[in-house]
Amino acid sequence: MSASAAPDAAAVPGETDADTGTPVAVDTATGAETAADPGQAAPAPTVAKQWHPWRWVISAVALILLAQFIHGLATNPGWDWPTFAKYVTAESVLAALKVTLELTAWGTALGFLLGTALAIARLSNNPVLRVISWCYIWAFRSIPLIVQLLFWFNIAYLYNTLSLGIPFGPAFFTFEVNGVISGFTAAVIGLALHQAAYSAEIIRAGIISVDAGQLEAAAALGIPRLRQFRTIVVPQAMRSILPNATNEVISLFKGTSIVSVMAIAELFYQVQVIYGRNGRVVPLLMVATAWYIVLTTVLSVAQYYIERHYAKGTQRTPPPSPVARAWQKLREIAENSTTAPRGATR
Repeated sequence: MSASAAPDAAAVPGETDADTGTPVAVDTATGAETAADPGQAAPAPTVAKQWHPWRWVISAVALILLAQFIHGLATNPGWDWPTFAKYVTAESVLAALKVTLELTAWGTALGFLLGTALAIARLSNNPVLRVISWCYIWAFRSIPLIVQLLFWFNIAYLYNTLSLGIPFGPAFFTFEVNGVISGFTAAVIGLALHQAAYSAEIIRAGIISVDAGQLEAAAALGIPRLRQFRTIVVPQAMRSILPNATNEVISLFKGTSIVSVMAIAELFYQVQVIYGRNGRVVPLLMVATAWYIVLTTVLSVAQYYIERHYAKGTQRTPPPSPVARAWQKLREIAENSTTAPRGATR
């Protein structure tokens, strides 16, 4: 009895004879090339697996360090989590948090309103407005925020009264500065003027990022300039403005802690007052940190959905949001668990 030997010749995908153009088979024993049988199907190519041992090593080290950090947070008594839990929702802390949010809202609204006017002035054809806008942006970006805040807090040292009337002429209304500009008002003015300088550059960059050819085409079609700005410039400029604008809002939100030098009872100032009385520095700082993280996360989520709204012009079908993906995954798991027979595998 004798067993039949398996054929040693195998077709090489993609290789053909140079003269006849027929597929070529290679004898694996001798290395000789022979004409392959056209009726014989070529074996499927095998994709070599990629091994990334260092990727697993680095991931393991990172997870070990993260676990060590979390273990330290949970077991180190210095963090004093009972004190953190006592003050994180204390009435005085929540009142200070409200002041912080008010400062952020006023600074953002007034800053971007003035910044829009400055950006339009810099892009206008009026040389006087362009120079004034450039000088404003140059000055307020050059002076540190804390210096500006202290200047507005002490504005009564320069001007005891303010008047409304004709320039270099008679005044119709006169009022004392200390009676109108409180510490909170001075902080809002300082934050808004500082924010306006940065907002103006962000808005100007977004506007000039729109291709000028689109405006020329719109003008050729007879579309009014206001409609061009509203329907062509704004939707495209917002895609460039929003990420940087959100970063500025987040920076302003955290930057409100600087007004603590003006003894305004915002979040960071209130935390300092509390740990000045009880000496619990670390847990009180963690209270402020937790609220800053929570509200910054809220702003980041809002940024995601606003950017998603203005991305409709570039994507016909935007990808599903993280919430939609999670909900879809849960539905798939629920459907598979109800329809698949017990013990079945996929």
